Amino acid sequence: MLNTDTASTAARMVIVGASLAGLRAAEKLRADGFRGQLTVIGDEPYEPYDRPPLSKHVLTGWVPAERTALPRLRTLDVAWKLGVPAVGLDLSAKHVRLADGQEIDFDRLLIATGTRARPWPNEVEAALDGMFVLRTRDDAGQLRVKLTARPRRVLVIGAGFTGSEIASACCELGLPVTVAERGPSPLVGALGGVIGSIAADMQRQHGVDLRCGVTVTRLEGDTAGHLQRAYLSDGSVLGIDVAVAALGAVRNSEWLRSSGLAAGDWGVACDAGCRAFDVNGIVTDDIFVAGDVSRFPHPLYDYQFMALEHWGNAVDQAAVAAHNMISPASNRRPHVSVPAFWSTQFAVNIKSVGVPTFADEVAIVQGAVEERRFIAAYTHKGRIVAAVTFNQAKWLEFYRELIESGTMLSSHMRTVDGHQQVKPVLAKFPNPALPTHGAQVVLTGHTPNELRATYRTPHL
Repeated sequence: MLNTDTASTAARMVIVGASLAGLRAAEKLRADGFRGQLTVIGDEPYEPYDRPPLSKHVLTGWVPAERTALPRLRTLDVAWKLGVPAVGLDLSAKHVRLADGQEIDFDRLLIATGTRARPWPNEVEAALDGMFVLRTRDDAGQLRVKLTARPRRVLVIGAGFTGSEIASACCELGLPVTVAERGPSPLVGALGGVIGSIAADMQRQHGVDLRCGVTVTRLEGDTAGHLQRAYLSDGSVLGIDVAVAALGAVRNSEWLRSSGLAAGDWGVACDAGCRAFDVNGIVTDDIFVAGDVSRFPHPLYDYQFMALEHWGNAVDQAAVAAHNMISPASNRRPHVSVPAFWSTQFAVNIKSVGVPTFADEVAIVQGAVEERRFIAAYTHKGRIVAAVTFNQAKWLEFYRELIESGTMLSSHMRTVDGHQQVKPVLAKFPNPALPTHGAQVVLTGHTPNELRATYRTPHL
């Protein structure tokens, strides 16, 4: 229920991000009784739409890109400001600056700006006709047109979930496809090398020309600017008409760089109640964060700050953020739900609960790998912290309960398959300690009263 004191002091709510998290937060605010002014700002010209179908059903032609709008859970009284990105935030004046010069005042603000596709680093090559990224509705619609034209070969650069789903769509359409992955296997960053090797076998069995440990060194077009060929680090040259850079995501936090919030390449840091931290690590009272752009601590994972690009996490966190935006401190809730995600590729439904990357070991605890019907349990120091299922999604709730209760994995665990020996092995995740050239936090001032944190971009 809406607190009356909050209603009088927070009459203007602003959500930056016409996203899944932004929409669900707006609906939650209205459902819980907020009747004040509610504004939603989005950089795309469309009202919130669903992104998971873009790399699946849209590419294969089952759903047109323009038919991916998110369903409304309730009627909304919202002022939409679409097609105009936010470019700045003034904490003291409490307003958001837009690219067209508007200043939108707020009493409380939710940041839900999400992520964008990481672009191909060579701008000339990125501009070639036939070179794509896949993140937006427009990206998916344009790529669908190219695939419908039956290119001679598609090159997918990167074998994470998006890249693997694109490759799967190409196979479904009967298109020759090569996947270049710099790591040792597909999905290695998300699921580790053990399950990644299973994903690699799955791709090759479906006809994907999978090249692991390989990078794309150069893309080349013809005199008219049409993509023609790709040069790979293994010395091969591919004749291609379409390439998709599936290189991961960039968090949309640059507009907050001079705001005084703890925002950077890692996202926007917040507490478990979704309240943003300022650059000094002090929690704010009126700025909240939800969705892919957020970075938050989770009690089940040693209170480590996590940034999750999961559909379910965006929905759950948005609900908590909205509740807390209109609640007194004594009634605020933590965002502690166990994250989950899913992917459909190569006729296999992959679902996960927990955080696999937190694990050090993994074990196959049910089913058969060769049948692509199994469950892998991930452990950290013996405790179950995640589970991944291949065509066995009905067991996810069972493993969620094990994760929530801190259950240890037993070597003599009895499963639906009968009594079997469970043998954990190293999960083989890549080393996360990669170098970065992002902004650094440095301290300024000489006395305790003057000491403050600030950002400094290093000289390269």
